[in-house]
Amino acid sequence: MSAEVPTPAPPPRSRVATSNRRQVLLFAALTLILTVATVWGGRVWLRNSETLVFAVGNANSVEARFAARLAAVLKNSSSQLRLKIVPNPDNAKALAQFDRKEADLAVLRTDARIPSRARALAILEHDVLLLMSPGSKKIKSLAELKKKKIAVLADGDNNIAFVRHILEIPDGPEAGSRVQLAPPNSTLDQLFSSGGYGAVIAIAHASAIVKDKTFEQYARRSAFTLNAIDESKALIRRNPDISEETLATGMLSSAPAIPDDDLDTIGLQWLLVAQSRMSSNAAGDLARTIYENKAELALENGFASRIEPADVDKNAFIVAHQGVTEYINDTAKSFLERYSDLLYLGAAVLSIIGSIFVGLYTKVTRIAPEKASELATAILDIGERIADAATMDALDALQDELETILRGAVIGLRDGTISSDGLDTFKLGYEFVRDEIGMRRESLKRHTGHDDNVVIVKSAQSA
Repeated sequence: MSAEVPTPAPPPRSRVATSNRRQVLLFAALTLILTVATVWGGRVWLRNSETLVFAVGNANSVEARFAARLAAVLKNSSSQLRLKIVPNPDNAKALAQFDRKEADLAVLRTDARIPSRARALAILEHDVLLLMSPGSKKIKSLAELKKKKIAVLADGDNNIAFVRHILEIPDGPEAGSRVQLAPPNSTLDQLFSSGGYGAVIAIAHASAIVKDKTFEQYARRSAFTLNAIDESKALIRRNPDISEETLATGMLSSAPAIPDDDLDTIGLQWLLVAQSRMSSNAAGDLARTIYENKAELALENGFASRIEPADVDKNAFIVAHQGVTEYINDTAKSFLERYSDLLYLGAAVLSIIGSIFVGLYTKVTRIAPEKASELATAILDIGERIADAATMDALDALQDELETILRGAVIGLRDGTISSDGLDTFKLGYEFVRDEIGMRRESLKRHTGHDDNVVIVKSAQSA
């Protein structure tokens, strides 16, 4: 009987290669997904960290109402900034909270106590000083004004303090008798006729004066004179918190025109300020939002209806924030500069996650390629069975088995499932067994004394 040697099935190398390729693609996709998720999470964290605390006075104050408008504008726009409004009993308490670094934003008038870390973001409003005298009597100088009894038409004791400050009237009983807060609902004609006042000083928002028709009604009932502050430049040099203001023709009254020509006076500014530690990006974004949404930020009484950019001059009374300066001077950082931190974070995360997955693939999950030298064992096993092959059929089976191993090795070297490690050993074993099969074939031919066809027939008959 002919020897029938079972041919072992070739190793599933294609499945091994496919599995490894799928793992590589899977780990590459996971690397990208986890990197994007990490960077997105970092961006969300940074975005959430841009919630700014806005310290304001009581709920009815102009700064509280402005803060509410600004919060609504930021929420409705594409800005990443959000506001947390913290009310206080008054604006002085709000500035104290700002000074303790418990708030990022505040609104102040330049005659207030200025926190050292305050940086200007925008000019929200101007308060102007109106110096009025009865009839056609003019007040020619501040020295003359000091000799008169003065009524102040304004809200709050801070305005009384401001007038006494510019007139250099020291605190004391005499100061209280010379500069007094006008009684509520007082009119100009009442103050001039029955109050014995030689001058009335009104301090009001410039935007409110334009809308107010009260001065026009005063002018129609009884004449008064609006006086210029000729010493305004000298006052500003001595008091940098004071700003130079101009009252345009007809600003108080159009008929009769008051003033009848542009008039120089002094005033104070209302500023939105931020902490110096606020990032330039946040300050620039906030300033841009304010400048581009002026109409939505104006209050009903006219406050903040003419918002102006902060003074970026280095000699400004309150220095502008660096982010505002960059925005106004068009030197803001480019996209790559602004988001360089996120880009660096993404590159670092990609490197770390990629290294982890490469380690997992090479050490744990990858199906390692079979060494070529390991196939030599199967070849030598075929060589050991050559001596037992008594027929040409048995030799052909061994030859087919040898060729199958060779074919698998070539395919495995191509697709990476077999490494070239020990390839010389494999070649030596293959050539040795191949030659042994040839020699065994020649030996069988000599012993039978027939050609190949006869041998095959005999083999078939013996079977």
